[in-house]
Amino acid sequence: MEEIKTLWKDRRRRLGLPLSFTKYHLTEDRIFCEKGLLNLHEEEILLYRVRDLELKRSLGQRIFGVGSVLVHSSDKTMPILELKNIRKPKEVKELLYRQTETSKDARRMRTMEFVGNEHNCHHDGAASDDLDQ
Repeated sequence: MEEIKTLWKDRRRRLGLPLSFTKYHLTEDRIFCEKGLLNLHEEEILLYRVRDLELKRSLGQRIFGVGSVLVHSSDKTMPILELKNIRKPKEVKELLYRQTETSKDARRMRTMEFVGNEHNCHHDGAASDDLDQ
C-alpha cells in the first residue's frame, strides 16, 4: 500500500500553545480534522470539493501569532471546517489553495465561470439598439 504524504499538520492552540486534542493535517488530496482524547472523531474533506477559503484573525489571535482558516466545501457532513488557532494561517491558506487547485486539475473538476461580456449586457438603451441593428 502506498504511503500517504502529509504536507502540513498542526493542532488547535490555546494562548498560542498546542494544548488541545484537536489535530489537523493535510495530504495531497484531503484535509483531516481529528478531535478527542479517549473517544476520537475524525472528519475529512476531499480537496476537490473545496469551494472557498477564508482567513480570520482576531486581535487576540494576532497577539498569540495564530489565526483561523475556514474551508467552505460541498461536503455533506462538514460544509465548513474551521482550522482554528493555527500557526502561520496565511501560509496554510495558500498551501490549501494550491493543493485544492492541483486536486481539481487532477480530477478534471473545473467548472466554467461565465462572465458577461459587453455584447451580452444591456446596461442602457444604446447598447440594446446597437445589437438590434
